[in-house]
Amino acid sequence: MSVSEKLHAIGRPLLQDQLLHPTVAGIGRGDLPEAVFRSWLEQDYLFLLDYVRVFARLAWQAPDAHLGDLVDLAHTTFHDELSLHRTMSAEFGADLEGAVKGPACAAYTAFLLESAASYGEGLAALYPCMWGYSSLGRILAENPPAEPRYRAWVDTYADPGFEALTVRIGEMIDEADPDPARAEALFAEGMAHELAFWDVP
Repeated sequence: MSVSEKLHAIGRPLLQDQLLHPTVAGIGRGDLPEAVFRSWLEQDYLFLLDYVRVFARLAWQAPDAHLGDLVDLAHTTFHDELSLHRTMSAEFGADLEGAVKGPACAAYTAFLLESAASYGEGLAALYPCMWGYSSLGRILAENPPAEPRYRAWVDTYADPGFEALTVRIGEMIDEADPDPARAEALFAEGMAHELAFWDVP
């Protein structure tokens, strides 16, 4: 079993905890209170800015075969994913520029930026975000919400292009060959941060 396959095995039961979380369940039904999603949008916007910085820090260390992937991921996150947040912020009245990191966001971004000091470990630490959202999008898309704004959110993360980026990160983890025990510990810690992040301020 490859390192990424071991991470998937660890992640599956933890993903169920996210699916049962009231914020995720509310998005899936399309009835999440707007104030909750507005707060999540603001926090995730701040998170994604640092996520781009994580990709950049890893790109500095990357082998040539991975450099383009990380640059592409940083570009996609900054231009496509953050663009979605800006569009949705107008629809939900979110204040992206005035937002301040809550405790969960601050803890998660600090964890990722610190983990990115080591290439293979940094990839394992960031993988829960991409793998988790790709998995959530795919599952929620099986019975998507009728509410168009939440449907747009689900469609974004269920997109095959996003899934392909996620698959590529898994391949890069295997190619980087980090210490398996360390990779598993960081992945599990990242999944814990993912769950905590849904408890929006």
